[in-house]
Amino acid sequence: MLDKTMVNHFAHIKPDDTPWVSGGLRDFFMYRDLGVLAATGGRVIVQMVKANAAPEKGTGWHQHQADFHIVIMLKGWAKFMYEDKEHLVAAGDCVHQRPGITHFLFDYSPDMEYLEIVSPGDFGTVEVEGPCAVPAPAAWT
Repeated sequence: MLDKTMVNHFAHIKPDDTPWVSGGLRDFFMYRDLGVLAATGGRVIVQMVKANAAPEKGTGWHQHQADFHIVIMLKGWAKFMYEDKEHLVAAGDCVHQRPGITHFLFDYSPDMEYLEIVSPGDFGTVEVEGPCAVPAPAAWT
């Protein structure tokens, strides 16, 4: 449990300081904590996310209960449905997912890796009914 009274502490995380782990929001992704959650007393989470398995079903339609949610694609690409529009998010792209936006990550490359910044750090995720059909993911080769 994070102590929310301990905020604004200095954090400097190097690549080997925190491991890639499973057990995050999605079992087909791996996550690497960058120390900001503890440094901000849980106010903000900053983590690396990468593909761990092929996108068989994707994330399903959902919304995050967050004040802000930013995704910066570092490697590869991912295909999202944001409401009823398809978006290809490629390396170098930055996406601000406004609070409550209905979305579905349905396809991604084997080398996909992105930086995710969310507040609050213990944001919730709610499955919702989607506004439209979602394309099938391409097969990994």
